[in-house]
Amino acid sequence: MEAKYIYGIIEASEERMFNLSGFDDCEEVYTVPYHDISAVVSNSKFVNYSTLPKDRVAGYLLAHQRVIEKIMDSYAVIPMNLGTYASNIMEVEEVLSGGYAMFKDIFRKITNKIEIDVVASWSDLNSIIKEIGEEQEVKEFKEEILSNPEGVSIKDQIRIGSLIKNILGKKRERCALEIETELKNVSIDFRKHDLMDDRMIFNIAFLIDKDRKAEFEERLDELNGLYDEKIDFRCVGPLPPYSFYTIETKKISFEEIDRARKRLCLNDLVTKDEIQKAYRNLALVYHPDRNPHTLDSDKEFNEVNKANRLLLEYCLSAEQGGKRAPYSLREEEFAKNAIIVRVRD
Repeated sequence: MEAKYIYGIIEASEERMFNLSGFDDCEEVYTVPYHDISAVVSNSKFVNYSTLPKDRVAGYLLAHQRVIEKIMDSYAVIPMNLGTYASNIMEVEEVLSGGYAMFKDIFRKITNKIEIDVVASWSDLNSIIKEIGEEQEVKEFKEEILSNPEGVSIKDQIRIGSLIKNILGKKRERCALEIETELKNVSIDFRKHDLMDDRMIFNIAFLIDKDRKAEFEERLDELNGLYDEKIDFRCVGPLPPYSFYTIETKKISFEEIDRARKRLCLNDLVTKDEIQKAYRNLALVYHPDRNPHTLDSDKEFNEVNKANRLLLEYCLSAEQGGKRAPYSLREEEFAKNAIIVRVRD
C-alpha cells in the first residue's frame, strides 16, 4: 500500500526537496508545509514493523535516523517514531494541524539544543568483582562459612554471591550518581535509559545547549581520568532530541470512541472533568480489591481504564487542534480529531 513516511517536523513554511546524495536506501525526501512548520516525508510502501525480524527493523531504524540527522544539519528537528505513516498528503496535514500547538512549544524548547547519549561501563567487570571479594565485609563472611566444620554448602555459596551482587549494585549506583551529578551541571535535562547488561553502570541521554558541547565533553574527559580507566565512557551525539520529544501518532476509529463513551456512560458532548469523574465512579465500582470474588472485575476495571485514557487523549488532540470544551464525540465531528499526536512516553 502506497503511503507517506514521516521522518520528523521542522520549522519551514515552504515546500522543498532535500539532497540526500549517498542515501541509496532512501526515497526522495521533501517537505509538506502547514503554516510555518513542515513534515519531512518520503513516498513509501507501508511496512508493518511488528512482523519483521529484529535485524530488519534495525536496518529501517538506521535509515530513519540517518535522514533525521542529515536534516538536523540545517534545521532543528522534532523526530517522529519509527514507522510513522500517513495515507496521503491530507493525512500528513492532519498530523501537522492536530499537533501544531505542541510542535511550536517543543521548538521553543529544542532550538539550539542537542542530545548527547552517554554510556558508562566497567572496563573489566571480573577485576571489579575480585576487588569486592577483598573487601572486609566479604572476607569476614567467607571466613565465617569456611570455619563451619560441615563445609561450604550451596546455600552459603548463594549467600556469598548475593552479598557480592549487592555490593556491586551499591558501587554501580554510587558511580552512576557521581557521573550524573557532574554532567547534569552542564545540561538542561536528562533521560535515563535501561542498563543492558551487568557491565553497564550508566545509560543517560542529556539535552544540552549547542554552545556548551565543548564544556560537556571536557567534563566527560575529567570523569574518564577520575576513574583511572576502570570505567569506559561512550558518547554518542550530537543527536536530535530522540529521548525527549519523539512524536508518535495513533489513528482511532469512531467505533472505538463511541464504545469508550458508552462504557463510561457519557453524553456526546463532554469535558475532561466529566470523563475523569465518570471514570473514578466506575473504577470504584469495578476495582478488583473491592470485588475479590467477582470473576470479571479485572476485565471490567481494565475496560473502564482503557476507555478513560482513550477519551482523554482524544480531548487533548481536540485541544491541540484549537477546540475548546465541551468536546464533541458525535460521528459527524469525529474526522477532525481522528489522529492523536503525542510525545512518546
